[in-house]
Amino acid sequence: MAALSVHCAVNAMLLRNPPPARNVAERVSVLLPARNEADRIAPCLRALLRSGHVPDLELIVLDDESDDDTAAVVHAAAGGDPRVRLVAGRPVPPGWLGKPHACGQLAAAATGTVLVFADADVVVAPDGVARTVGLLRESGLDFVSPYPRQEAVTIAERLVQPLLQWSWLTFLPLRAAERSGRPSLSAANGQLLCVDAAAYRRAGGHEAVRDAVLEDLALARAMKRAGGRGTVADGTALATTRMYRTWPDLRDGYTKSLWAAVATPSRSLTVAAGLVTLYVLPPVAAAGGSRAGRWAYLGAVAGRVVSARRTGGRAWPDALAHPASVAVLAGLTVRSAALARRGQLTWRGRPVVSRSRPARACSDPPR
Repeated sequence: MAALSVHCAVNAMLLRNPPPARNVAERVSVLLPARNEADRIAPCLRALLRSGHVPDLELIVLDDESDDDTAAVVHAAAGGDPRVRLVAGRPVPPGWLGKPHACGQLAAAATGTVLVFADADVVVAPDGVARTVGLLRESGLDFVSPYPRQEAVTIAERLVQPLLQWSWLTFLPLRAAERSGRPSLSAANGQLLCVDAAAYRRAGGHEAVRDAVLEDLALARAMKRAGGRGTVADGTALATTRMYRTWPDLRDGYTKSLWAAVATPSRSLTVAAGLVTLYVLPPVAAAGGSRAGRWAYLGAVAGRVVSARRTGGRAWPDALAHPASVAVLAGLTVRSAALARRGQLTWRGRPVVSRSRPARACSDPPR
């Protein structure tokens, strides 16, 4: 436990920071997939249109067969700005999942040498796009994924959302992953993902990850297999997002994809059991008088505090509930694996996996 918390602290020091904003001397395509996003896409668009230091910016929104007022909201928020294009999405063909298909259509319509994929619930700072592109170019990498600051308001959000950054800070050796060509040493977040357009196309784009549930991670792995390099970075000052506002949305959002984080439902159950052993059982033992359990619990809390301080999260008192956070995550993982095995996962009205052909977690060959 102590070793994992120390590793988290080391990663926190090594985590790349975006450079100061400078004028971007190339065309940047910001790409927004939008399916039934009428209630939250307007702040995202307005923020992107306030982007500074990017004189040659195009903003393409794909209305992915929405059955709400997404298109009307986009038109209203754009206010006739010529930088904005609204594209009507095509039906999802066999062999594809919805998000990769939407992103693939956006990339095909883009004309920039840099592609910035963003989600409709992300609000970027005025210098966010410029600093993201600056990070890509100054680092010499092929993709960078600055993690937005995750806003958490409700108890459920405060329990689960901070685990996103905590997980890769704790378990992924960041600089080794950045240098390594091993696809397994990859991390990415589609909420804000910046890629070199040429490197993206060399990797096959979203065609290469067309049936991946976690298309962001899968794309990072595909780019590594094609010789590219990339990493996650600190996006705390670049963008914010509130992914889920209610427990049902959070539960269903995580359920659709947690099984895929480690490729198969059975492996996800193994990981869940390992997390419970490391982070839930020690405080239980401490309650029974175990000194080792008490020290293990304190070490876990320390790692959670480090992660929160580094990524703009709430450290206290939330870190004290870290065992409860892991327990909830483990429960969601079990639910995700069970529904994936039965082919019952859906999201936004579309199947995530099917009985006949389960979607892959990433673009690795099926096992």
